[in-house]
Amino acid sequence: MPPQRLGQHFLVDVSVINTIIEAADLCSNDTVVEIGPGRGALTDRLVEDAGRVLLLEYDTDLADRLAFKYESNSNVRVLNVDAREFGSDLDPWLVDSDYKVVANLPYYAANPITRNFLESSRKPVSMVIMVQREVANDMAARPGDMSLLSLAIQIYSSAEHVVDAPPECFKPPPKVHSSVLKLTPSDGVRISFENAEDFFQLARSGFKSPRKQLHNSLSDGLFIPVENARSLVEQTGFETSRRPATLSLDDWQVLYDVWVKAGRPAQVPGSVRRKRQKNRAEPPQ
Repeated sequence: MPPQRLGQHFLVDVSVINTIIEAADLCSNDTVVEIGPGRGALTDRLVEDAGRVLLLEYDTDLADRLAFKYESNSNVRVLNVDAREFGSDLDPWLVDSDYKVVANLPYYAANPITRNFLESSRKPVSMVIMVQREVANDMAARPGDMSLLSLAIQIYSSAEHVVDAPPECFKPPPKVHSSVLKLTPSDGVRISFENAEDFFQLARSGFKSPRKQLHNSLSDGLFIPVENARSLVEQTGFETSRRPATLSLDDWQVLYDVWVKAGRPAQVPGSVRRKRQKNRAEPPQ
């Protein structure tokens, strides 16, 4: 697959490269995973500053070039893999030592790659990532501008803006601006839940209709009557007029606990029970 079909734009701006390296805060015994090294704009600096460098490159031609370039470097390994599916808990360099991630992420895969590493049982100690500016703003958003992505990232880490990178920092220039974030994974998950799938069922429902008030969005997402969803919100002590974007992580903890205590009310879309409940809730014509 040609590079452009993979959505690749190669970083060439030296000042941005220097800022990324500085944010990574490398020392000579660090293990670094570089995702999407491409033509190696960052790689030489990583090899120079770190102890071991693991390169994850999805493009086969680029991976072969990198393997040839660094074949005499025993501290460099190149894997032609999809970082969305990479298992950090299985790699021999990562299973028993801390590691850092540095990445110029492809726009089309930035979210799943980031979550794959943050949700792994072998999380990095830090991630310095280049993503589309709007995605970076979303990842680092605060209550009032939160989204499902904000929640998914911040449950596992704190996000810090590092630098912006306009299109001219790349060849070929993309049509959008980019930003660099530094994510610092938390020691543990910042919301207590039985399992991630359980919590994100509620979270996805909460953001199902983000422009609506919270209880209406929950009703749409959980497929339960509006009055039941309103009751859930009232039990949290929140104003029912609040919208999903205003909830903090602490607020989501409260909402999740109330939902669990209520028996996790939810219906399968289109179920007979759901239709009957909806019909009961509607006044006669």
